[in-house]
Amino acid sequence: MIQIMTNHAIRIIGIDPGLRRTGWGVISVEGARLAFIGCGSVNPDDRRPLADRLRELHEGLAEVMRREAPDEAAIEETFVSKDAQATLKLGHARGVAMLAGALHGVAVAEYAPNQIKKTIVGAGHADKSQIHMMVRVLLPKADPRSDDAADALAVALTHAQHRGARTLDQLARAR
Repeated sequence: MIQIMTNHAIRIIGIDPGLRRTGWGVISVEGARLAFIGCGSVNPDDRRPLADRLRELHEGLAEVMRREAPDEAAIEETFVSKDAQATLKLGHARGVAMLAGALHGVAVAEYAPNQIKKTIVGAGHADKSQIHMMVRVLLPKADPRSDDAADALAVALTHAQHRGARTLDQLARAR
């Protein structure tokens, strides 16, 4: 059996993408120990043209990446709604968020919304208040002031839970 061990803390940034508000949350993982580092959101001016909002989103996330220096990143996959235009715009925000991670030199893992909810709450159809409450339970020092920041911390926590399995899967594929 292969064991993945690290002798230092790993910083993970979770990103909950959105064109109006993109939440971010950073945690530290050392073995089974989790620690809250920071969270917040990037809020582009929604009165601006789409290209300007995407630039503002990129600049904000790039600043967070520089300041928080994550080792790994995780992002929520797009929830496909009946509104194709809204889904496409969310896809733009996801692309910018993924690019910010890639330009910072970190691999970006993706997690489906139901997987995040199931990991954090234990049910794939949890609501925002349940996620917010469980994030506070798992990270007592966390102070997410918005659902977007709480969701981003949930993404980071999900990655912390599943990153070992992802690494093993990547090693197996490389063979």
